[in-house]
Amino acid sequence: MTETHLYARARRNVAVLVAAQAVLGAQLPMIFTYAGLAGQNMATNVCFATMPVTMIVLGSMLAASPISSIMQKYGRKTGFFIGALGGFLGAAISAYGLFVDSFALLLLGSLVTGIYMSSQGFFRFAAVDTAPDGFRAKAISWVMAGGLASAVIGPQLGKGFVDSFVVPFMGMYFAVMALNLIGSLLFFFLDIPTPEAPKDSKSAGRTRWEMLKTPEIAVAIICSMVSYSLMNLVMTSTPLAVVGCGFGNDDAADVVSGHVFAMFAPSFFTGHLIARFGVEKIVALGLATLAAAGVVALSGVELSNFFIALILLGVGWNFGFIGATTMLARAHTEEERGRVQGLNDMLVFGCVTLASLSSGGLMNCSGGDPVQGWTAVNIAMIPLLTLAGGALIWLVMRPAARERV
Repeated sequence: MTETHLYARARRNVAVLVAAQAVLGAQLPMIFTYAGLAGQNMATNVCFATMPVTMIVLGSMLAASPISSIMQKYGRKTGFFIGALGGFLGAAISAYGLFVDSFALLLLGSLVTGIYMSSQGFFRFAAVDTAPDGFRAKAISWVMAGGLASAVIGPQLGKGFVDSFVVPFMGMYFAVMALNLIGSLLFFFLDIPTPEAPKDSKSAGRTRWEMLKTPEIAVAIICSMVSYSLMNLVMTSTPLAVVGCGFGNDDAADVVSGHVFAMFAPSFFTGHLIARFGVEKIVALGLATLAAAGVVALSGVELSNFFIALILLGVGWNFGFIGATTMLARAHTEEERGRVQGLNDMLVFGCVTLASLSSGGLMNCSGGDPVQGWTAVNIAMIPLLTLAGGALIWLVMRPAARERV
């Protein structure tokens, strides 16, 4: 295949994945905005209000390795169809749970929804499967930029359907079911070959433990874990904090919409920044922006504080997560792809699960009022930022890294 055809195929696949990110990805802002509020209405203990969101992330962690293995063996398209099916079934179970007033069923539906969230995480890896080396960072950025549309579609659909049934929040889950049915059709247009099975054990590449001992892989995973965990920690509590501080559900949806917009808008130029300044500097900028989000959040609880903090949180996640993904993509072979990507997402979403679970406890059970809870959530960012920053500095200061500069 000529270089012209390689670029043409890569751009086509990226276009499909951008559309999938926009349509299918719209369900996550919807669910993350309203699932915690639904949980707060149904849970017998408000400390568990964010459990529906936590179960989504837990489901994503549990599905990461199986989904990655399925994609390695049967191709990306099969894995993405399974993800959309999981999103549909999860929404259906959650809607039924709301109908019969069963918190347990709402949690089960959320767990199944995690299958979709896991498969969506592989959109960014699929973008580089057919991309030439010079196009990889841009391919990842463009696919992530598809989330810009989801930032508009998701919250607005949620606001339109959340009260469309007598049972609060149930209409939103029916909208999610429709998104999964429509969005899954896009995957018929993907053209990503299934990796060939290794002919012998040597060609299969390094083991998971050997890869974890590789400095660049280890630091990429740590920075991914921290970027995603802190974003989830703060975002999960945001609707509860906004409503708890006297604002309305629509205000919470607008803040989350602005946050998701900020998560993906920088993707139009993140790849260019990585190519120009280097991946390590962009990851560092992402971590610094996450820290700035915490500072703004701690400075007040006006609606403007929520908007600015969540916008900074989204931008920080974008630089940190896309940078770490690019760092990981350049550190493994094609034969190791399924193994390292599944390991990465399992560890990332394992950490995100803990962050999501902690979010509700910190928000509702660490102080006497929502302001104290919101303060606790943002202070909890400090140790994780210290971990990721220290790991990145260690990677850059290694003799081998200094020789490359």
